[in-house]
Amino acid sequence: MTTIDAELAATIAAYRTCEFTTLGRDGTPLTWPTAAWFHDDGTFLVTTSLAFAQKALNVRRDGRVALLFSDPTGSGRPDAPQVFVAGTAVCPEDIRTGPEGAEDYWRMLFERQPHSRGYLRPPARWFMDWYYLRLLITVTPTQVSVRPPLAELAPPEPAGSAEPVALPGADLLAGFPSAVLGARDASGAPQLARTRVTATAGGFAVGPPPECAVVPGPASLLVHRHDDHLNAVRNVLVRGELRADGDDWLLVPDRVVEPGNVEKPREAIRTLRNVRRATRRYLERRSLSRPRVEWDRFRELAR
Repeated sequence: MTTIDAELAATIAAYRTCEFTTLGRDGTPLTWPTAAWFHDDGTFLVTTSLAFAQKALNVRRDGRVALLFSDPTGSGRPDAPQVFVAGTAVCPEDIRTGPEGAEDYWRMLFERQPHSRGYLRPPARWFMDWYYLRLLITVTPTQVSVRPPLAELAPPEPAGSAEPVALPGADLLAGFPSAVLGARDASGAPQLARTRVTATAGGFAVGPPPECAVVPGPASLLVHRHDDHLNAVRNVLVRGELRADGDDWLLVPDRVVEPGNVEKPREAIRTLRNVRRATRRYLERRSLSRPRVEWDRFRELAR
């Protein structure tokens, strides 16, 4: 296991979220923003609700994962260096209905995301039990590297035509100053790098740093944002194939994954229905009854 010293641990702790990557069934690195807690024993805790269990399913199939701490929003440290962590993960089948074993993680969430405390009271509680039915993912670091702050990112060299082009997800990516590239190294393990993105006739030109040893193959681009209190969340993932183009890299997109925009009331209702349906499917496929959330334990921590 790679050791993380106290100074680097403090940098990691300042980040409100990180980008967390697992490998899909077809080997595509799938990256989503999440909160992570760094334990004193040197491991990281990441959790996922049953409604978004794909991360857990991926880990159970292939434990190679990666985390990138690169968006300092809300940290009070806009000049914080980026931190990349590669590791191996495990995710037991146990469904956690209370905070036991993850008290520090939940205290962090309740402090940094104040609006989530409202989920513990009626009427929100009647619809939000899925949020508290969690699977715990433990990541053991095998590689850690420190990179320059986000503000120091250089744009990639334009490749191909500079004229406007129509690519899947181009309009969505254009609304973000940078994106996180999820790719694989020669061993097949996931690699992450925040990069500027340029839409070209052949695909999205990206510029992973030299220490990020990516190879051609399945890849993705994640853009996401949140405010200082982990609210106003927006996530978009563009999947495709990473190709070498001379000295440049292109991601040729083929699919866009855009979770519902909860800032729009109609989308929020649709998203709530979808997550409750996904929770029910997870339980039904395992012939499990719906567990009861330990509301009192969560309320105690929230206070």
